[in-house]
This record gives sequence, C-alpha cells and structure tokens, in this order.
Amino acid sequence: MAKLYFKYGAMGSSKTANALICKFNYEERGFKVLLLKPEIDDRDLVGGNIVVRSRIGLSSPCIAIGKYTDLVALFNNERKTCDYRVIVIDECQFLTKEQVEQLKELSTDYTVLCYGLLTDFKTELFEGSKRLVELADSLQEIKSICKCGKKANINVRFVSGKITTDGDSVAIEKGNITYEPMCYACFLEEKKKQEADYCCNLHGVD
Repeated sequence: MAKLYFKYGAMGSSKTANALICKFNYEERGFKVLLLKPEIDDRDLVGGNIVVRSRIGLSSPCIAIGKYTDLVALFNNERKTCDYRVIVIDECQFLTKEQVEQLKELSTDYTVLCYGLLTDFKTELFEGSKRLVELADSLQEIKSICKCGKKANINVRFVSGKITTDGDSVAIEKGNITYEPMCYACFLEEKKKQEADYCCNLHGVD
C-alpha cells in the first residue's frame, strides 16, 4: 500500500541495515526500488560515488540528493528508464522540510520508506525528522542499546574524546568527531564525570 513510513532510532540501531534489507525484500518480490541518500553524508564512497553502507557490511549504490533537489522531479525523471514503485531513503534526518513534503506527495501513489535519526546530539528534532513525524502515515522506532544495556535514546557527540553540547546540529562523524548512543542516565553520568575531571585538572588534584 502506498504510504509514507518513518523508521527512526538512535545511532547504532541498524537503521541502514534495515533500509537495505527492506530494499532487498521488495526487489525479491519483483518491485523496483529507488534508493536515495542525502549527499551531506559522504562517509561511504565507491569510485567517487556515495553508497549506502551499514556497519555490518551490507551496501548498495544509491542516488545522492542535494539540499535543493526536487524529489518529485527526480523520481519522475528516474521512472522514465525504470518502473520504480518503492522509494527507500537512508539518513532522512538531513532532508529539508520541503523535501519531506515532496515525499508525502509521492506517497499518494508509491511506497516511501524513510530511515534515520529522530533527534540530534542536543536532543532536538532534525528538520527532516520533525516534518516526517508530522506527515508520516506510520512511525516505527528501531531500538538501540546503551553500553549499560538499557535502550539508547541520546546521540552523544564527542569532540577529541570529550562530550560536547555545543555546535551545529549536523556534523558528520569524521576525524575528531565521534558519536555514541546512550540512555539519558549514562549521558548525565558521563557529563558529571567529565566536569569532575575538568575541575580536578584545573586545581591540580590527582
């Protein structure tokens, strides 16, 4: 059935693997699937082209979309050479509000499945995720596990090994920037430990 689906979770919840498995399942049943990914996430490249790649090793070529890409126009153009019936988008949190509205328009005739984060490292909704929550016909959480074993719901950003709550919402994991999924309790504990270490270093306490 033609619908707009939003499947979200914290980092490490295997969202990308789920997206690729979903694509495979549709194709196994004879459906043509158009796989998309915002070009801002350029961590995975093959021959200079962005691909969708999961942590467990699954991967697939995709079409990289820019901030100003009209998704209705893109889809209609792609259908000139292939009878696509399903759209799968990875890292959908990076979509603009307008692009999500374009997907909603497409979902009146085609199945659209979006996979991505719900909130950023400040626990605030991404622009694309916010509009998906408002427009999606189906919302489904993909669970992620904190290091303590509880459900992770915070995407904690580390810069040079230190937790930060400052900066732009979008910063791809590269170089000295890393992320870790945590429950809120572990997030608070890590922050307190970091603040205590800072105070000890400031006053020369071992």
